[in-house]
Amino acid sequence: MEGKEEDVRLGANKFSERQPIGTAAQGDKDYTEPPAAPLFEPGELSSWSFYRAGIAEFVATFLFLYISILTVMGVVKADSRCSTVGIQGIAWAFGGMIFALVYCTAGISGGHINPAVTFGLFLARKLSLTRALFYIVMQCLGAICGAGVVKGFQKGVYENNGGGANVVAPGYTKGDGLGAEIVGTFILVYTVFSATDAKRSARDSHVPILAPLPIGFAVFLVHLATIPITGTGINPARSLGAAIIYNRDHAWDDHWIFWVGPFIGAALAAVYHQIVIRAIPFKSRD
Repeated sequence: MEGKEEDVRLGANKFSERQPIGTAAQGDKDYTEPPAAPLFEPGELSSWSFYRAGIAEFVATFLFLYISILTVMGVVKADSRCSTVGIQGIAWAFGGMIFALVYCTAGISGGHINPAVTFGLFLARKLSLTRALFYIVMQCLGAICGAGVVKGFQKGVYENNGGGANVVAPGYTKGDGLGAEIVGTFILVYTVFSATDAKRSARDSHVPILAPLPIGFAVFLVHLATIPITGTGINPARSLGAAIIYNRDHAWDDHWIFWVGPFIGAALAAVYHQIVIRAIPFKSRD
């Protein structure tokens, strides 16, 4: 019995209270926390990789709007929902494109394709303010061009069927729409942080390969839930591109929701991941 008691005592002491049993692999043995990105990094402006990353964000957001808005137009112009992919198909178009585009561009720009994602990663000091602002500008330009190409294909259908612009649906208040955007973006950005966590990547080699999958799936699920409420923004560039090209008064009435909501949701996700999940500000001293 004494031997068994000793084994129990040693086993209990092997894992301290701040490292629950079953999480031994989460130690810092094979991982060093990377330094925070500088707020301003002027040297980036003379680097080709900086501009290449911006171009990648532009092209990815262009393709994202092109496919997703075309899918929306195909659904809304149909006489019967049974003859189209329906809401589920729209959600798959958004989620599937994000999956494919993150996979293609992650190694170049990080595959943000969304100002809210860029904002959240900036708050977590994963990239500089210089790069964050450049990404957001390129994402918005890509979204405008993507929606513009769709309108060029079928102008009448585009203008008569809302142009894929985000608005708060009848029966819902602006508060409902804002809440849906905040929670939806929180889910997306929280998934981005979890799927791309460098510490997790150091522990689980498969994580970088699988990262685009949960991100795309999060976009799909959020769209399933909130298309009936706001058409699902959770991406200010997507909302801006559609609103500018459609350019009707009602598309601008609620437009602020699709910037304020995603940015609040992204900020909350960044704070939650950094402070609660990673506990970075509260690292214990050995």
